[in-house]
Amino acid sequence: MQKTFPLIAMPKPEQPAHTGSGPLFERRYWVDVQHPRQPAEELLRYIECHLPDFSPDLLADFEKSKGAHDCLAVGDEYNIKILGPWNGDVRVTEVGADFFELATLESHPEAGRIRFSLRPHATLPATMRFEIHSWARSRDGLVAFTYDTLGLGRRVQQQTWETFCQRVADYCGGLQLVPVQVETIKQDETPVTNA
Repeated sequence: MQKTFPLIAMPKPEQPAHTGSGPLFERRYWVDVQHPRQPAEELLRYIECHLPDFSPDLLADFEKSKGAHDCLAVGDEYNIKILGPWNGDVRVTEVGADFFELATLESHPEAGRIRFSLRPHATLPATMRFEIHSWARSRDGLVAFTYDTLGLGRRVQQQTWETFCQRVADYCGGLQLVPVQVETIKQDETPVTNA
């Protein structure tokens, strides 16, 4: 009788920015809130435990595919169903006192990483800044064409992270000082800021 062994699923490899195609984009989305109802660390823990609640379901639906069902931890993975043909997986690679970071996995439309942070504002008292900061290239030439040249994926991505920031600001309570801010830096180009 032949022995059979259970199949062990190999983890998907990460897809770092240097493996992608086209220009490297650094993007920042941020919002400042004065007099939030909780300290920044408590608010960030809440976001980590309720990540899908802050993302707009119709644009980017986060579903945990690996890890405990409560708060995120290093090694956890999420499948993101993105509007259009943009679905992809990410892995939690770092969790700190004031941030957490996700890396794209093989077959994600982007190659890179994204960091979510919640910190006291550098100059304003009783104010905190929530920021989403990404460094990524398109996975391949076809994605680069549809994402950057045609602008289809870029619009969905920007709307997703602007909504995420706005939902964080709404949950924080307090006074939102300005609308969500967006900055894009294309490799070897000067920053372009959209208010």
